[in-house]
Amino acid sequence: MPKSTRSQTTTSTASSPHVGQENLALQFHGVRYQVADVAQSVAFYTQRLGFKLEHQQLPAFAAVSLGALTILLSGPGASGSRPMPGGERQGPGGWNRVVLRVEDLEACINRLKEGVRFRNALESGPGGKQVQIEDPDGNPLELFEPAHRSH
Repeated sequence: MPKSTRSQTTTSTASSPHVGQENLALQFHGVRYQVADVAQSVAFYTQRLGFKLEHQQLPAFAAVSLGALTILLSGPGASGSRPMPGGERQGPGGWNRVVLRVEDLEACINRLKEGVRFRNALESGPGGKQVQIEDPDGNPLELFEPAHRSH
């Protein structure tokens, strides 16, 4: 008699924090940024930061990726940009940010100096060095170079 897959499912969900409940989220999908001009944002991410264009439906939406990270760029006409039920409008900015690991932060800063808005100067700490930049709509990104660790 073949084994039941039900017992395997029960076993795998039994180890979850909420026994008998399946995971709500299937996997990480991406980070959504609100933008005014999707084409301008695509150019910034692909030409200045080396992201790959995955999909676009101009002028409303595009998705760009770098490794496992996907940034969903939602313009004013995108469903992901519509006002909340109470009328509050979604917009760019804030302090939460995507962190991009780089190899030589000083070289990256020099390469981006022209035409990219920096929120701060290079900061150094025990974990590494970082600087915050903004995309064309004011959405924050952090460039981070980890500290070199001796073994």
